[in-house]
Amino acid sequence: MKRSGLITTKIGMTRLYDDSGVAHPVTVLAVGDCTVIGNRTSEKNGYVANVLGIREAKAKHIAKPQAVAAEKAGVKPYRKVVEFRVTEDCIIPVGTELSASHFIAGQFVDVQATSKGKGYQGAMKRHNFGGKEASHGVLKAHRSIGGTGMREWPGRVLKGKKMAGQMGNETVTVQNLKVFGIDEVENLIFVEGAVPGSNGTFVLVTDAVKKEQKDLPVPTNTVKPAEPVEEAAAEQVTETETEAVAE
Repeated sequence: MKRSGLITTKIGMTRLYDDSGVAHPVTVLAVGDCTVIGNRTSEKNGYVANVLGIREAKAKHIAKPQAVAAEKAGVKPYRKVVEFRVTEDCIIPVGTELSASHFIAGQFVDVQATSKGKGYQGAMKRHNFGGKEASHGVLKAHRSIGGTGMREWPGRVLKGKKMAGQMGNETVTVQNLKVFGIDEVENLIFVEGAVPGSNGTFVLVTDAVKKEQKDLPVPTNTVKPAEPVEEAAAEQVTETETEAVAE
């Protein structure tokens, strides 16, 4: 069984207390209007997946291919669209709006987001180099990386050498974070520990792949629609009125 994940928005960090009074640092993730806008099937696409979208947007504010695809599918355009590979028993109908109750307190999840960009940084900050000595003739080169050459052979700097360069602004996945709790009213998920990215970043949350977990809602925890109940009530009223007229 492989369930769908959720697209959330990072709100920030705070602390929550358990029943013993111990404080736990948690990251607050808002589910918002995360909705299933499509499905991928093995017959048509060769694989099975749920297509989720979050944060409804105007067609003029997104790329034209995405706007056309949303129009053909008969759904609203969303700012962020992600596919989650699932098994056949975890396909969620199109139009279902997911909530924080998709996860349960105590389970483990994997989170993925784009880390904060830190610009062009030196090797000491980027790779935790120790730098050169502060004495013994070292002059104005205390934070340099030292030699990078390879003598006559191969006579070049090998690929992958740790040097100064762009730091951050890359996709980072953190595994096995524990769900401290959820808020069904505000549609929030509280995850223990830090989650990559700045506040407002889109965060993908999925069941932890390295943990065996039970009692998870399959395919998701959704509220049953009230339409069939209303139809049944209407039929009951009609039968009552018919009986009264017959008497």
